[in-house]
Amino acid sequence: MFGTSGIRGPVGETVTADLAVNVGRAVATDGASRVLVGRDARESGRFLVDAVAAGLTECGADVVDLGQVATPTLARSIERLEADTGVVVTASHNPPQDNGLKLWMPSGQAFDTARRQRITNHIQAEAYEFAAWDATGGRTRETGAIDAHKTALTAVIDHAAVEGLEVVVDVGNGVGGLTAAALSALGAQVTTLNAQPDGAFPGRPSEPTAESLAGLCAQVAHTDADLGVAHDGDADRMLAVDDTGTFVPKDVLFALFARHALEAAGGGQVAAPVDTSLAVDDAVAAAGGELLRTKVGDVFVAEAASQPRAVFGGEPSGAWIWPDETLCPDGPLAACRLAELVGSDGPLSAQTDTVETYPIYRDALEVENKQTVMHRVSQSVSNAFDHVDQTDGLRVETDDGWFLIRASGTQPLVRVTAEARTDTAAQRLCEQALETVTTATTA
Repeated sequence: MFGTSGIRGPVGETVTADLAVNVGRAVATDGASRVLVGRDARESGRFLVDAVAAGLTECGADVVDLGQVATPTLARSIERLEADTGVVVTASHNPPQDNGLKLWMPSGQAFDTARRQRITNHIQAEAYEFAAWDATGGRTRETGAIDAHKTALTAVIDHAAVEGLEVVVDVGNGVGGLTAAALSALGAQVTTLNAQPDGAFPGRPSEPTAESLAGLCAQVAHTDADLGVAHDGDADRMLAVDDTGTFVPKDVLFALFARHALEAAGGGQVAAPVDTSLAVDDAVAAAGGELLRTKVGDVFVAEAASQPRAVFGGEPSGAWIWPDETLCPDGPLAACRLAELVGSDGPLSAQTDTVETYPIYRDALEVENKQTVMHRVSQSVSNAFDHVDQTDGLRVETDDGWFLIRASGTQPLVRVTAEARTDTAAQRLCEQALETVTTATTA
């Protein structure tokens, strides 16, 4: 039921009011007595929030409704408002026809593996503890969450570094307008794009990519802006455009954030999924840090980032975690951190030039039985290579680079990624990985 980032899918098919009611019932049955709820700008969020709240109150939990808020705003509010849990109705970067539910703990961390399994078990067994008629929960409204988040951001960012910067913020018709407000409060000159919340995402697709951010790139390129930042629908992601109007590659942005966090902390650990580029490995090593490999998904990155020595965690999708602030990917915080970095260390284009990138190849093969194929691939790879990481799929380290063979979580595909320090080596590793999968499908 839970994917790598909560529950998500088409409304009326995967995600229904019945499902939302049952999630609310399960969360309350699992012990939550005070729960925050909120949603992104999708119209379907209106009835889904009501359904979650109905399930929660039916099983005795009190509900505090934050309204339309960014996911990190709600995640940060749980501890502040002395709640046990938070539920955000959002499909994040997915298209308008989708919606979903993300569940959060007071630390700001998404529900870990054990808690996700407990919620799943309650729902599958229909094992709910309904409250007596005179002991059901209540529902109240809280309106100060966005201002509290803005105050928290401005408290940890160097105002002098940001003051005077010209920043373009592409909100993507989502609920991340807080970023513009925070940067303005820090003294930046802010221009916004697609700032009106609209769950149909008329301005651009909700997922920020090099292609979908063409408008932001053009705006920065044709003005005196120092940088551009962009969010997805619920503002847990942040990607960037440099001062020349060039989209910053995701792994390069990861490397910059990781290096800066390690230098500021004097070392430590950085959490990163198994498909992360060598550019990040190099940045972490150069800054005296240690890389913690995780499964793909910001949920798993957050679990690793909760370790005592972790100073940063990220996923190239644009999810960035500073554990000293929150274990939730916080797009507005990432935008403010990046502005601070530009203000203190110089133009973003010059900083990205210091990050060396490498050839990377991706492919996928359609298979009938992913589990069987991956079992055969595991046996073959384990016999042929000494360094095999089975954290999530099979990541093989070689002298030239690495390749990853991993089953898709949603499609009948086995995906292959290969990266090396030369193009020839990267192609060879990709071909070797594809041949291994092909052989496993015909065995």
